[in-house]
Formats: sequence, C-alpha cells, structure tokens
Amino acid sequence: MLPELEDLLPETKETTRVRTRRGFHYYFSLNGEQVKSTNNLFGKRLELKSNGNYVVAPPSTIKAHRYIYEISLSEMMPIPKLLIKKEEKLVSCAEDGKHNTFKITKYHGKKADCIPQILSRDLQIGERDNNLFILYNLLLQNKNTEEYSKKIVFGKNRSLLNPLTEQDLEKVFRKAYNYGCNSIRDKLVYIKCDNCEYKFEDGKLKASNILIRNIRILPELTSAQRGIVCLLGTVFEGEYPSINKIAETANMNSNTVKNAIKVLKEMLVIDNSLYN
Repeated sequence: MLPELEDLLPETKETTRVRTRRGFHYYFSLNGEQVKSTNNLFGKRLELKSNGNYVVAPPSTIKAHRYIYEISLSEMMPIPKLLIKKEEKLVSCAEDGKHNTFKITKYHGKKADCIPQILSRDLQIGERDNNLFILYNLLLQNKNTEEYSKKIVFGKNRSLLNPLTEQDLEKVFRKAYNYGCNSIRDKLVYIKCDNCEYKFEDGKLKASNILIRNIRILPELTSAQRGIVCLLGTVFEGEYPSINKIAETANMNSNTVKNAIKVLKEMLVIDNSLYN
C-alpha cells in the first residue's frame, strides 16, 4: 500500500482488508452509491473496482499464495465520500460490448440531483417503465423540450441490458402531475437527496431555495404572500403544487392564493412560467 493512501482514505485502517501477493485489497460497501472503477486512482497505480468487476477473494490460492482476511467482512465500512462519483455526465452500467455507453452532454435540471441518479442507474426489469416515466416528466419540469426529453429517454433506454420495446416506450411519454421531492423518494427508493440543491432537509436551506433567494424582501410581503413563500420553500420544496393545494395546506381562500401568486410573479419571486 502507498504510504499516502492512509492519509487520503483513513477508512483503509479499519475496513475489511485482504492480503494479496503484492499488497492488499480493501473492501467497502456501496450502499447504493455510484462509484466509478479506475486503474489510476489519485493518479497512482491503484485500482478501484466497482459494479461489474471482480477480485480474487479468500480462501483462493494463486501461485502458492493464499488470500486471507486480515480484517473480517463483518468490519466492512461504507464507501468513503472521496470515492463517490460526483460527475454530471453519468453512464449506465450496461457496458458488455453490445450496448453503447450512455452519455448526455447537457440538459436543463443538472442541479436536480435525482435526474442524473436515474440516468446513471442500470434499470432492471420491473423498474424500467416507472423510472423512465418519471425521468421524462422531470426533464419536462426542468424546461427541456418534449423532443429533447424524449431523446434523452430513448438514449437511456437503448443503453439498458434489457431495454423496453418501442411500443412499451411510447407509454412512457405521457405527462403527469409535476413530481416533487416527496413523491420521487416514495417511488424511487434508491434516490438520495443529500447533494441536491433543491432539497430542504434537516433544516438546511440551499442557495436555490425560494426563501433564501428572497430573504431580503420577505418583510415587504403581506402575511398571505409570506405564508405562500414559506410553504413553497419548506413543505413544497422542489415541487410545483396547484393553487388549490396551496390554499388547502395554508388554510386560505383559493382567490387569496391566486392574487398573492400574481403579485409574487410580478416581483419575480415566483417564476413567470408557473401558474399560468
């Protein structure tokens, strides 16, 4: 092991470790995280193997050397954050020589982290329809055109080991009520919101949050206007609820909500493309 590796990844001191013929293998649990394999980790001659790769494991014997655990499997630690894939250009795991690696060069909504998470997942039979349907609608919500959204979904589908048929794929291209953070987490259990700029979690408001963006003018708003902004920044963070839904949640008259939203749009607190 390179001496500096323990400084970069102190977890290597405690996680599952196997002695090999030339050094050590360190094991970490992925816990659903995306990790990219490489033969040049940190620019060194270090291999990092993730999904779709394999290593020689105990109690195998190669050239008279027996692989043994120096730290047991029960001590395996979660993958270090330093190794978790953060790229926006994510690829499918389907790279068996028969499928093209899936890459999307650009799309609106890069700050909505659920979109690249769906794009990076190698969707299996039983989850393709729902994931592609939600992906299509999220792309539309993030101001991609229908044509371009379909192009992304077609590309993602083609990259899968078991893609949907054209007939089944056509069923995906139907619009639904705007998907918000809560409904996405309920339907797609692998989605993690920790890195998303639109997520209100554990009392932390990100820079893109409507409350943070407009905090200076909040005192200038009426109580109804402030109440709506607070709801959009907390309860409905990342969502586009209907006027009736806002009125019901805030216990306001729908006309009061409608008039307040009209003023908020004029003040550029709410996007003009919403609630037309």
